[in-house]
Amino acid sequence: MDEVERGRGPLAGRTVVELAGIGPGPFACMALADLGAEVIRIDRPAAGPLSTAPPPADVLNRGKRSVVLDLKRPEAVEAVLTLAGRADVLVEGNRPGVAERLGVGPDAVWARNPRLVYGRMTGWGQDGPLAHTAGHDIGYIALTGALHAMGEADGPPQIPLNLVGDFGGGSTYLVIGVLAALLEAERTGRGQVVDAAIVDGASHLLAAIHAMLGSGRWEDRRGVNMLDGGTPFYAVYATADGGHMAVGSLEPKFYAELLRLLEIPREVAAPEDQQDRSRWPALRAAFAARFATRTRDEWTAVFDGTDACVAPVLGLREAAAHPHVAARGSVADTGGVLQPGPAPRFSGHPVAVPAAPPVRGRDTRAVLAGAGLDVDVLLASGAAQEA
Repeated sequence: MDEVERGRGPLAGRTVVELAGIGPGPFACMALADLGAEVIRIDRPAAGPLSTAPPPADVLNRGKRSVVLDLKRPEAVEAVLTLAGRADVLVEGNRPGVAERLGVGPDAVWARNPRLVYGRMTGWGQDGPLAHTAGHDIGYIALTGALHAMGEADGPPQIPLNLVGDFGGGSTYLVIGVLAALLEAERTGRGQVVDAAIVDGASHLLAAIHAMLGSGRWEDRRGVNMLDGGTPFYAVYATADGGHMAVGSLEPKFYAELLRLLEIPREVAAPEDQQDRSRWPALRAAFAARFATRTRDEWTAVFDGTDACVAPVLGLREAAAHPHVAARGSVADTGGVLQPGPAPRFSGHPVAVPAAPPVRGRDTRAVLAGAGLDVDVLLASGAAQEA
C-alpha cells in the first residue's frame, strides 16, 4: 500500500498493531485501515485457519501490512513491543491471559507506550464464568436472546450469518471503543484496555427490542412481532419465478401505497384496518397469492421508485450490480473480488479503493527496519519470516 492510499481518511497518521486472529478482530482492523490508519498485522509463522480466504480475496485483511513473527521467541516479542511503542493501538483476540503469557499484555506494552489503546476482542469478555471457554458467534447470540428472537413462529431460530454477533456485537463495538479511548488518551496521556465482548455488544444491539418488551409492545417469542415477520406488512413473499420480495410497509401511508400497487380490493384489506390482528392471517394469504402471480423482476418494476417500502431480495452478486449500490460503490469488484466499499463516508476525504490484502510476511523487512530493528538477525534466528 503506497503512502497516498494510507494517508486517506480521518485516522491518517495513526498506527494499529494487530495480532493475527480470525473474524471480528480482523474486521475491526480492516475498518480502521479503511478509515486511514496504518495497520500492521503480526502474522504467525505457520499458515493456519487465520483468514477467510487467501489473497486477493482475503478482504478482511485489505489495506494492511503483514509482518511474520514467532511470538514463542523472545526476540519476536521484543519486536512486537518495539512496534507497539511507536503505535497508537494494539488489538488482540486471544482468550484472557494468553497475551500476558506471551509477554505482550497491557502492562508490558504500557511500559513502552503509556498512551497506547489496548483493544481486546473476545466472545465472552475478560471476566465472568465463561471467560476462559471456547465459543463462536452462534453461542454468543444464543445467550443474549438475539437468536431466540429470529425465525418463524412455528420453526426453530434462524441463524443471521455471523453479522449480529461477530461483526455487529463484536467488531463494531471494538472500533467504537478504540476511537473513544483514543480521544481520551489525547486528553489524559494514558491509554486503557477496551474490553470488547460479543455478548456485551449483541446485548447492546437489542436495546430497542428490550424497550418494546418492557413496554408490552413485544412478545418474547418468535414470529409474532412487528419486526420479526409476525405482521403481513413486514415479511418476505415468494414470486412466480421462485424469487422473493421484502415488504416493509409499516407506516400507514406506506401501507396504503402497498395495497394500491398490489391491487388488493378494499373489501379484502382497507388501509384503516392495518393493525387489526384478526385480519392478518387472511391478509398474509392475500399478499402471498398476489406476489405469486408475477416474477421478482416484474414486481420490482411495479414498486421501483415508490414509497411502498418493497424491495427485491437479491443475491450477493446481484446486489453489487444494483443501480443504487453500484452508484454509491457500496459493493465493488476490485481486481475480480467482490467487496464492500469503505463506510461511513467523510466529506473531507475522497472514497478510495481499498488496497489489496498482503501476502503473509510481505512487509516484514520494511516494517521492522523502519522500527530500527536488525531484520537480518531476526530472520536468521527464525523469530521473523519474509514472504
